[in-house]
Amino acid sequence: MQKVYYNRTKTARRRTRLVSLAVVSVAVAGALARAQQQPLSKPITTSSLDSHQGLTIAADPWLSAERYKQAFAKKSPYNSGILAVMMTIRNDSGESVKVGIERIRLDITFDENNRQQIPPLSSEQLADAVLHPHPKTTSRFPVPIPVPSSGGGGRDKNWQQYQKLAEDAALHAGVVAPHSAVQGLLYFDLQGQFDLLGSARLYIPDLLALEKNQALMYFDIDLSRSGSH
Repeated sequence: MQKVYYNRTKTARRRTRLVSLAVVSVAVAGALARAQQQPLSKPITTSSLDSHQGLTIAADPWLSAERYKQAFAKKSPYNSGILAVMMTIRNDSGESVKVGIERIRLDITFDENNRQQIPPLSSEQLADAVLHPHPKTTSRFPVPIPVPSSGGGGRDKNWQQYQKLAEDAALHAGVVAPHSAVQGLLYFDLQGQFDLLGSARLYIPDLLALEKNQALMYFDIDLSRSGSH
């Protein structure tokens, strides 16, 4: 019978290496998850918020060029007619909540019969709008709906850097863990018509309590009370 000899030292080292890699992977994953969630600390002070079912969502529109300087030092979305809204989603409940960020809308009322819902820009659309702007419209209604980015020419290194800058600052954590908060920007192309915010509301229809698989009531935040910041 042929005997098979094992190198126990080598096998033990391999097992130790695999266990170490697994521990590191878990640690990295945990660090990334914690980086997307902020512990609950000081209360939210903005007047533009809505709160129910253990969830509070606040919206802080940036209505002056000064507020954009720290996040966008060189090319400001504000100078391109784009409104940034700092969103804070605070979860005081005991279960995770999923937020459908892509379904959030800026709801503008022109009169009793005329309303329009504007979707947020993606980071790619924001980079296109700021670095490769189209001619501005003079129409008050409707506000042009952003066209999905085509990925065509003109996306050089400057475009890539700006897109990453916009993405890093954006709200993109779709799940809010229990007793934590997430924060980030949403971008809306108002074509420079920032006074429309006087009749605007932020509509957030898609929220789900994950453990119970239960839809939560929509949020409707009045932005007309934000004032000038």
